[in-house]
Amino acid sequence: MRIWNFADTRFPIERANGVQTMATCHALARRGHEVRLLTRPPTGGDRDPFTFYGWPAVATLRFEHVAGTASTAGRRLPYLFAALRRAVVAPADVIFTRDLGLAESLLRVPRWRRPPVVYESHGISPIVRAAMAEMLGKPELCPSKFTLARLDRRERFVWRRAEAYVTITRALEDELAHRYGRRDRVFVIPDGVRLIDAPAVPMGSATAGYAGHLYPWKGVDIFVQALALAPSVRGLIVGGHPGEPDLARVQTLIALLRLESRVRVTGLVPPPDVAAHLAETTMLVLPNPSSAISERYTSPLKLFEYLSLARPIIASDLPAIREILTDEQTALLVPAGDAPALAAAMSRLASDAALTRRLAASTRALAEQYTWARRAERLEQVFHEAARR
Repeated sequence: MRIWNFADTRFPIERANGVQTMATCHALARRGHEVRLLTRPPTGGDRDPFTFYGWPAVATLRFEHVAGTASTAGRRLPYLFAALRRAVVAPADVIFTRDLGLAESLLRVPRWRRPPVVYESHGISPIVRAAMAEMLGKPELCPSKFTLARLDRRERFVWRRAEAYVTITRALEDELAHRYGRRDRVFVIPDGVRLIDAPAVPMGSATAGYAGHLYPWKGVDIFVQALALAPSVRGLIVGGHPGEPDLARVQTLIALLRLESRVRVTGLVPPPDVAAHLAETTMLVLPNPSSAISERYTSPLKLFEYLSLARPIIASDLPAIREILTDEQTALLVPAGDAPALAAAMSRLASDAALTRRLAASTRALAEQYTWARRAERLEQVFHEAARR
């Protein structure tokens, strides 16, 4: 198939959306599809996406950039125009995007003028926008009633009109159906993982690891607080963008709790190098606090990366997480936002080698069900369904 993927973001980008987009496109291209990815150019000069993300080059995956100006409108409008033009002029069998506004614009083009549109949802935009303001502790960022109503109309329109619709969790599909009514051709396809040769668990003291951004809603502060309550466990935090305030916030908390000798923060690490850092750990932590996003919408890339590393996982007991993990079988699940419970789980793993080995083996087996190749295979079926319509 000829597939257009539209992603209005600078690319390549170190954030999870860039990792997921690249891995999905690469896996589809490896299955023999002709994939073209339309993005904005990266900052800091031209960077090869294959090298940046550590994937081998594939001739059937090509990249195009749309340049714009520094202003928001100067970035967005040229991109929308370029994407719409390619949808109408450039031949393709299907368009795939997780950009809600672009999906709405595409779906307003008469069906005979464009390829079928498959939209991938990572959350319900009016709920996400309101939740983000609350999680950031910045009520001034809360969108107006007019904005929320506009986003809700857009969600309803795309839900009803897209030739096929993908969600990353069952909870998100259920909420969309409850909010906007049932529809056909909706598919639940979680994120994926690149399988690697799982590194051996290091000997010596127990080390709990976390990888990803340090935003407050990711739960890194809870992880640090739990380490203060688990003196037998060292901590490793892989991440921290130097241009954002979150790195300083986490480092300040580590200093306040006097954990400098037990907790190491790497700072920003290239995506291909994350696994090598996490190889130093004996357990991995997913400490998401409870929120509308983490409870129902999240399909964390770090969760799937953790599975591939064959380490026991301690994760927040949230509905979206339970779609992948099972307590005491593939992970230890603890109440979200509960630092003492997280500390108790880390201490338990530090003192129970048999439990550590059992959970590590189960996570690696589970990872094989969620490879990027498997995700591409599922998406391929979705695209054929959309094209037949």
